[in-house]
Amino acid sequence: MNSGMTETPLGFLLFETARLYRARTERAFEQAGLGITSGEARTLVYVHQHPGLRQAALAEKMNVEPMTLVASLDRLEAQQLVRREPDPSDRRAKLVNLTPAAEPFIERITAVAAAARAQTLEGLSDAQVAAFRATLEHMRANIVRSARAPEDA
Repeated sequence: MNSGMTETPLGFLLFETARLYRARTERAFEQAGLGITSGEARTLVYVHQHPGLRQAALAEKMNVEPMTLVASLDRLEAQQLVRREPDPSDRRAKLVNLTPAAEPFIERITAVAAAARAQTLEGLSDAQVAAFRATLEHMRANIVRSARAPEDA
């Protein structure tokens, strides 16, 4: 029986879900009273995972525009959560590190994000989550590969 309903295109579903998940995570950070956005939290986590990385390399790793990262780092530096220091091998480049004040933030960010993620993934088995992760990683790799491939002339 065809009810006239068509299936939502995958791209629409992906964008809408990502937007809703981001909004849910933003709300979680607001409710936790951390005083930072989910983007700033993501930046702190990446700096925690990759200490001493140059700003440009950090932006690339995060898949954000360098200017977007600079704005986020400016706000985090104003809160004394990160510090940028000249790279000894290239004084024009800046290395990004957490300050000691950021450590408790990392713990809270991890806990808040885990709770939001658990709520979002409620009712899915570990196998479903693992398959979903593998699918997203494959899709991301396809997009990155095609973005780096030379255009067919």
